[in-house]
Order: sequence, then structure tokens, then C-alpha cells
Amino acid sequence: MRILIVDDDPSHLKLYSWILARGNFVPISLLVSGPSLPVPADSSINLAVVDYRLGNDWTAVQVIQRLRQAFPDLPVVMLSDFSWLPDDVAPFVSAFVRKGEPQELLETISSILANKAHEQTS
Repeated sequence: MRILIVDDDPSHLKLYSWILARGNFVPISLLVSGPSLPVPADSSINLAVVDYRLGNDWTAVQVIQRLRQAFPDLPVVMLSDFSWLPDDVAPFVSAFVRKGEPQELLETISSILANKAHEQTS
């Protein structure tokens, strides 16, 4: 399963790529920097993990909306330092995981993808 990771910090992208690879996922990194957002053209992306706090040019909501233009049914997991899901992104995400919880992130992704696969076969 191919997981898109969206963050404005290259070190976070590297860390989460490593975590996802250890969980047997194929990570695809998208660095948010500047006014353009180079969304991958790869249609085989199964889920996106998006950091809530991005740079000055993009908000998490804007990034999710842009991703949904390219991938209308893409599940999104929101990462944040907050202990709650911020209200502005709540309508746009499938799940919320607090940063620093790698096992919870892997379990959440696995659960969402399993539910999606089950829905597609029903």
C-alpha cells in the first residue's frame, strides 16, 4: 500500500517514511514549501498522512482539498501535536493521530485501509 506523507519539514518526512516502511507500507513524501504544491500524479496512492501545521503558504485544509482534487476518495490521517482533532480539518479527515505515536499511526492506517477494502468488496 502506497502512503503519501505531507509535511513542511524534511526531517519529519524522513522519520515518517521510515516508520511507514517499517510497517510494510510504501511511503511517498510530499514536501510543502512555497506557493506550489506538487501533487504526485500516481493514481495508486491509497492514503495520505498530513501534518496539521504546515508552512506559511498552505493550511492543512487547503492541502487536503488539493489532494482530493487529484484523488477524490483518498482517506486522510491528520497528524498534530494537539491532543485533539482541530475543528477546521475535522470534516475532511478519516482519522487523527497525535505526533509521537508511531504504533497508533500504523494501526490507524491499517484499520482505515482494511475498512476501505472491505467496503469495496461488499
